[in-house]
Amino acid sequence: MSEIHAETAYVRTEMLPEQAPPITAAGPVKWMRENLFSSPLNAILTVLSIFVIYYVLQGILPWMVNGIWDAGSLSECREIRDARGGSSEHGHGVACWAVLTDRWHQLTFGFYPSDLYWRPILSLVIFLVALAPVLFDTVPRKLFILTAAAPFLCAWLLWGGTIWGPLMIAVGFVIGWAIFKFGAPAIGALGATIAAILIPILYWLFIAGPVAGALSSAIPLGITPVPSDDFGGFLLAFVIGASGIILSMPLGIILALGRQSDLFIINKFSVIFIEVIRGVPLIVWLFTASLLLNYFLPPGTNFDLMLRVIIMVTLFSSAYIAEVIRGGLAALPRGQYEGADSLGLNYWQSMQLIILPQALKISIPGIVSSFIGLFKDTVLVVFVGLSDPIGFSNLIRATTDWNGIYWELFIFIGLCFFICCYGMSRYSQYLERKLRTDHR
Repeated sequence: MSEIHAETAYVRTEMLPEQAPPITAAGPVKWMRENLFSSPLNAILTVLSIFVIYYVLQGILPWMVNGIWDAGSLSECREIRDARGGSSEHGHGVACWAVLTDRWHQLTFGFYPSDLYWRPILSLVIFLVALAPVLFDTVPRKLFILTAAAPFLCAWLLWGGTIWGPLMIAVGFVIGWAIFKFGAPAIGALGATIAAILIPILYWLFIAGPVAGALSSAIPLGITPVPSDDFGGFLLAFVIGASGIILSMPLGIILALGRQSDLFIINKFSVIFIEVIRGVPLIVWLFTASLLLNYFLPPGTNFDLMLRVIIMVTLFSSAYIAEVIRGGLAALPRGQYEGADSLGLNYWQSMQLIILPQALKISIPGIVSSFIGLFKDTVLVVFVGLSDPIGFSNLIRATTDWNGIYWELFIFIGLCFFICCYGMSRYSQYLERKLRTDHR
């Protein structure tokens, strides 16, 4: 019986070698079938899209690739183009990229002295290194010391002058931190917070300046000063954008908490501030900083225009950041607040350890979107007399050498802004994936 069963067995005794899947079930062909030609309508739209992309690129790519990089003026570019026969060959002429090689320093640094270009470059390096431990947790934590010192160090490198001014401003922040840390047990968290804000302000208004002047006279340590009027181009955009982004974040958090506060005065002040700032266009606040603010200052006060613009941009951005964070706070279930209370935490401890970390995780897309909008809005400072990249493109085109050139400058400026904004967007997506905001 067992012999008969062995003769009629149909189980395979030898394994066949593995074979590659059909070409339609894996690889690029599978991806194209699923994403480009999954249905007749999808196939028609894909073909039309490919035709439109080809039509646009066949007109733009020859113009860009065959561009002229070595010329001293637009007239020389046209002479070189005519000598090549570029206009008749490609039908649309060629780009005159020579304007970028000739005026890159103005687009990048404005009127900043050329022998001091190392200072903005060094400031950018310090800023990026100082930002690394904030953005990535794999960076050594000891770099937070540089993060705390970077704002004052970068400001001193950019504007120059005596080193005692930035040091005295830094001392004000140390005073505020000391009051908040050691004053809370004695006068309470709210009293310590108010004192930590008011006392440094009084120190900066009445003490920091005279002390810095006396120390500068006694020990003159400084570098060549550079006025704000010499700032321009992308240097101006980066300084205003980075300052606004860094300063508006903590102010936005304070305003968001103030709007949810049960204290009547703090709540109404936060609501009025946010609604008034958001209800007026940014360009109005820039004109306020440029023209009207001087009327409210004491006679003879010289308040730097660039500093006024940074303050207005920061206040404007903080109002939007506050509303974004308030949305994150409102999205948290009531149980999170009750859980913090059940642990015996006070208000600041519950906000720091439980509420704000979750609210900020939820608010990441909105916060980064506000930062991108703020960075792009820096071009509006051209209306108050500051020469941002767009302003410098107008100045370059006003010269006889480059009068009549448009697209090359605008493409370069747009590409630089796109790289910065796309970088912020990619980091936002990386942070969302890392914190898993959708699987809390």
